[in-house]
Amino acid sequence: MSLSARLEQDYLVAYKAKDTVRLGVLRLLKTALKNFQVQHLRVPEEGDVLDLIARQCKQRKESIDQFTAAGRLDLAEKEQAELVVLQGYMPEPLEGEALLAAVREAVAEAGAAGPKDMGKVMQILTAKYKGRYDGKAASEAVKAALASL
Repeated sequence: MSLSARLEQDYLVAYKAKDTVRLGVLRLLKTALKNFQVQHLRVPEEGDVLDLIARQCKQRKESIDQFTAAGRLDLAEKEQAELVVLQGYMPEPLEGEALLAAVREAVAEAGAAGPKDMGKVMQILTAKYKGRYDGKAASEAVKAALASL
């Protein structure tokens, strides 16, 4: 089942179950998918849907940080609940040793000789593991791996 079809099916289930948090998140995703379709004049592919969900996750994380800093814990909790729903649609994230292994593999595949090849390595990582890693953590891991060459 495609991710778009799964979103549509989960939307109907949430609507019938009156799950307001999940329903609100899925409504926003459906709207964003429709906007993508109108803007790009094509049906979003699986990668496009993942990018959209990843952007929504990033927005929720930033909102949580801002609400927490402002002392609005009630709004931060709401955003956290929405983030949990969104993360359920993301693939298993690369973290820790798995991320380091992926970085080592990408460095070897790129034939990287030093820090100047960071762009090549990041392109390979993005092509293979799109939406599965934190960009900042991956960037740090690539820098460390290239510095040791």
